[in-house]
Amino acid sequence: MTLINQLQLLHQRIFQIIETALNGWFLGLVARLVFGSVLFFLFFNAGLGKLGEGFFGLFSPSAGAYAQVVPHIAEAVVYDTSKIAFFPWTIIVIAGTIAEIVLPITILTGLFTRVSSLAFIGVIAVMTFVDITLHGVGAETIGAFFDQQHNAEISDQRLLWIFPLLYLIIKGPGKISLDYVLSKVWANRSA
Repeated sequence: MTLINQLQLLHQRIFQIIETALNGWFLGLVARLVFGSVLFFLFFNAGLGKLGEGFFGLFSPSAGAYAQVVPHIAEAVVYDTSKIAFFPWTIIVIAGTIAEIVLPITILTGLFTRVSSLAFIGVIAVMTFVDITLHGVGAETIGAFFDQQHNAEISDQRLLWIFPLLYLIIKGPGKISLDYVLSKVWANRSA
């Protein structure tokens, strides 16, 4: 056996051991931790910031919530939220607020992970649409795919935001998740 063949066999053995040891739990956990580190507080705090005052603040979003989600509507009524129609504008703002608070929790804990990740990609898509069409961000902020700039806030950042979510949709959250625990509980109940 040649030296090259021995090195190739050693390479295969080492990475087979690593792959076997990490299979089923590591990448799902890492994808959720990356999401948590990069996006959890950004969106969770944004959702909390959209709540109105008092116990029922979710159902009476702040003026800032309308300014972020539907700025053209908020501007049209000079940020007087009592003049904004409940349907569809307040419903849209409430749905966005709930998504920004609930989805980061479910993704980080690994609860309904695939559906939550898919929904969160929808949140990112809506956020991107609002930023480009309603907030009128410039071309430098939007950026472009496969250009020489690596730090555009929309095309580059949000592409990286979506990657761990795509992984979670396709492969699931792994064994260290509430989804896994619940699947074991449901399997034991049906057995």
